[in-house]
Amino acid sequence: MDCLPEEVELSKKHEEILGKRAVLLREMERRYEEHKCKRRLELQQSPTAHARNAKLLADMQTLEDRLRTRQLPHPDVLTLETRYWASVEGNIPEWERFLLGKGPHPVDETGKPPRRQKHKVPLRDHVPTQQRALPPHPKARAAKRP
Repeated sequence: MDCLPEEVELSKKHEEILGKRAVLLREMERRYEEHKCKRRLELQQSPTAHARNAKLLADMQTLEDRLRTRQLPHPDVLTLETRYWASVEGNIPEWERFLLGKGPHPVDETGKPPRRQKHKVPLRDHVPTQQRALPPHPKARAAKRP
């Protein structure tokens, strides 16, 4: 009867393995049910998502069409915009250290910002005031009488 202790040990290991197998099967069944529920929910939400995406695509197409057919701004506005961005780019070195938190505010000791060189207008961009489309002058208001 030398085999009896070995059989008992093997039987215990077999029971342990069966227990682990049962736990794993339950876990797999639980995960499968979760997966089925998740998939069912996704299928329910799918038409809503497709409708939302179609609406977003239509809105994007409308915006693209508007941008393509939009009139360009007045040349004076384009000139001002170009000058503005040139000014911003010209001031980047002064402000870069301050904006990165590595240096002081770029002003002089009087508290005023440093003076810049005046930007000369090239002759080709210069249009006499009479030829520009200017807004009308405001009308003089009569003083209110008490």
